[in-house]
Amino acid sequence: MRLRVSLVNIGLVSLSILACPQLGMAQLRAPQGGGTGVTARNSDYIIGGINVTGVQYLDADLLQTVSGLSVGSKVKLPNDPGIARAIRNLWRQDLFSDVQVLVDKYIDDRIFLTIQVEERPRLSKKNFSGIKKSESEELDKKTGLVRSKVVTEAVKKEAVERIRKYYADKGYGSARINVIERPDPEVKNSVILTFEIDRGTKTKINHINIAGNEQVTDARLKKGFRNTREMARLTLHPADEASVYETDPHSFKQYVRQGGLLSPSNTLEALDPYFRYQFWRSSKFNPEKFAEDRESILAAYNALGYRDASIVADTTYLLPNGNMNIDLKVAEGQRYYFGDISWKGNTKYTSEQLSQLLSIKRGDVYNQELLDRRLGRIPSAEGGEDVTSAYMDDGYLFFQIEPVEKSIIGDTINYEMRITEGTQATVKNVTITGNDRTNEHVIRREIRTLPGSKFSRTDIIRSQREISALGFFDPEKTVPIPKPNPEDGTVDIEYQVAEKSSDQLQLSLGFGGGVSLYGNIGIQFNNFSLRNVFKPKLWDPLPVGDGQKLSLNFQSNGVLYNSLNFSFTEPWLGGRKPNALTTSLIYSRFSNYSAYPDSSYLRVIGGGLSLSRRLKWPDDNFVLTTGVNYQRYNLKNYNLLEGFNSGTANNLYFRVTLARYSVDQPLYPRSGSDINFTFQFTPPYSLLSDKDYKGISSQEKYKFVEYHRYRFNANWYQRVAGNLVLKFGAKYGFLGYYNSDIGYSPFERFQVGGDGLTGQNFFIGRDIIAHRGYEVYAQNATIFNKYQMELRYPFSLSPTSTIYGLAFFDMANGWSTFKDYNPFRLRRSAGVGVRLFLPMFGLLGLDYGIGFDNYNPATGITNLKDMGRFNFMLGFEPE
Repeated sequence: MRLRVSLVNIGLVSLSILACPQLGMAQLRAPQGGGTGVTARNSDYIIGGINVTGVQYLDADLLQTVSGLSVGSKVKLPNDPGIARAIRNLWRQDLFSDVQVLVDKYIDDRIFLTIQVEERPRLSKKNFSGIKKSESEELDKKTGLVRSKVVTEAVKKEAVERIRKYYADKGYGSARINVIERPDPEVKNSVILTFEIDRGTKTKINHINIAGNEQVTDARLKKGFRNTREMARLTLHPADEASVYETDPHSFKQYVRQGGLLSPSNTLEALDPYFRYQFWRSSKFNPEKFAEDRESILAAYNALGYRDASIVADTTYLLPNGNMNIDLKVAEGQRYYFGDISWKGNTKYTSEQLSQLLSIKRGDVYNQELLDRRLGRIPSAEGGEDVTSAYMDDGYLFFQIEPVEKSIIGDTINYEMRITEGTQATVKNVTITGNDRTNEHVIRREIRTLPGSKFSRTDIIRSQREISALGFFDPEKTVPIPKPNPEDGTVDIEYQVAEKSSDQLQLSLGFGGGVSLYGNIGIQFNNFSLRNVFKPKLWDPLPVGDGQKLSLNFQSNGVLYNSLNFSFTEPWLGGRKPNALTTSLIYSRFSNYSAYPDSSYLRVIGGGLSLSRRLKWPDDNFVLTTGVNYQRYNLKNYNLLEGFNSGTANNLYFRVTLARYSVDQPLYPRSGSDINFTFQFTPPYSLLSDKDYKGISSQEKYKFVEYHRYRFNANWYQRVAGNLVLKFGAKYGFLGYYNSDIGYSPFERFQVGGDGLTGQNFFIGRDIIAHRGYEVYAQNATIFNKYQMELRYPFSLSPTSTIYGLAFFDMANGWSTFKDYNPFRLRRSAGVGVRLFLPMFGLLGLDYGIGFDNYNPATGITNLKDMGRFNFMLGFEPE
């Protein structure tokens, strides 16, 4: 028999004795919301055992631990605080819909308890209705709801907020979400959540109205809004307002009332001559981004000297058409100017030198950002001419500067620059981490911060750039970390790198050039190790780690065309200085007839040797390369030039290249330049001989080819904003001769136009100058000009796949002789493109260009479709 005792409220005991008092059950229940109550005998007990029931997904032992109750501990009935605490602890987990503590039995002074819980339902499925499948797939990841997750009101509310934010980011600011919860009949204690979504219409910004700005125009303030833009509108030129009003007063009033937005009731024909289009970026409204853009107003005022400017009010309100107006009210305050600037604590540099570095004079408009930048308080990726850089480049790592407003007199702010120079820091230890494949000496030889040298911020930045330029590491993850040691005046520098795949498998296909379809396969090892070739244990999967380059390339069009190229580069010959030694070998063969390949062909075999060394003047970005190359041409019934179709030609030439390379990283440069000038020449055989070249045969004339040739290539990169980059390029080429009786060499000319994939011309001594939007239009040019401008923006800077889009404008042309040369007669094209860099395949690209000079009514080319052309780029970037 049992004794049952039940609790009604705290302190209210109701006892019913059904049988022997030694056997009984007491129920200790926490009412919904957390209180506790006890119905039991007044006595002290020791907990003899604890049982947990009602669990489905949770661990019973863990719940006992969370409750705080343990076997052997003492409890006092009826109102023991430990029991109440246990129930509260379990409620706080937000996992249960009911929690009870039951007295199972008494044995002498021991009490046996049962913790009985009822778990909250778990999620079995979730559905989205009223939206597209693609949106459902995205929301499935963004809501944070996973199968078996405990479903509470807080969980549902959080999911709704995430969905609302998702649509707010897309411009749907008034999206409505309703959650329906129903039990899942197939899974016990589980529910199905259905989110009914009505995203509504996009909330677009009709007008941004700014009041209170008397000194700064609306346009200047709105210019800083990156993500909050008004709708594209037809804008009335102020000079034409009277004319429009006289033409159609009703439409003019509609225009003014709607803030420049034309409604269907407007007489568009009447207004059209007086309006000009303004197209901006997306006008969708995003509350979070609007809050960020508000700060740009204050930044604009601060840059103009209004440092007391503030936004005193802002409001947003919907229009009847669902769009939104934004009203802002600003208080400009007065305009401030820089006054006297004095220096205190400086011993390394004089006050005059520091003032010259600061480049801020009395009477200049106050600009806090400019001041911080000139002081070096705002970090600069390129170092630069600022006060902090001047000190840190001379070892003053512990340098500090504090600009103090000494006085404000009227609209003039006087400053005192308080300097703590500290001692010059010496580099103590230089460590490298993350180089799993590349040998450490390959990285160390690029580092300019050597142990024992004075600390220099410029040297750290340059070292970071040089390591990135190797191409073996992810530029975004190449990070130098200085670790100062103030106690001994030294600094440890750690260079963190992340390896990426740098070897390339080059595959390409091309069309045209008289050879129809041709293919190219090449392997390029950019981090090769020649010394480990015979040490298979060190292969990964090939001998790597010493920074050497090994390239093998084969091109073919069956029996018509075959070409094999081999090159090897040791970038640090001898291991002490950056003197690069390059050797190369080539073999090429081209036939005019596939049926009889041996009846007409051109065969080339040759090789070369070059040595590059870094210069110290004008600066150490310059590299001088000298080399010698030899090519032997064998022709048989091959029409290269009139009168020269069979015979042998020898091309022994010397090449000198002066180059300056300062781009910040090779794959996606944001700053710097890549400039080189090449002078290539052969010995002047004809000037050293007494032969009369007017009357000799072409075979004799070209037996030893002679010429002098010049190439200039330059590319500049400038960051516009963020990762948006402007590239400007200029290229020139000229081929000259020593003897007018011989004329221009049949080799080493320029081909202008096309996409650079025309295989025939790679091995007959022509430089390929690509021009997007055009077919090849200059086959045998001896002089060319090319200008290029690109606006680039990256979609991914991951080392596994660098992807960026671009818009371009190109101008180029080629001329057969200098007499025909006209630098102003250039063919123009514009278009868009995309680039994809995959470590194993190199650079892949697709451009669509419109050649404006393709327009020709005589041939029927009069529309953009006929004037446009796709250009493919596989494995390399055409010139």
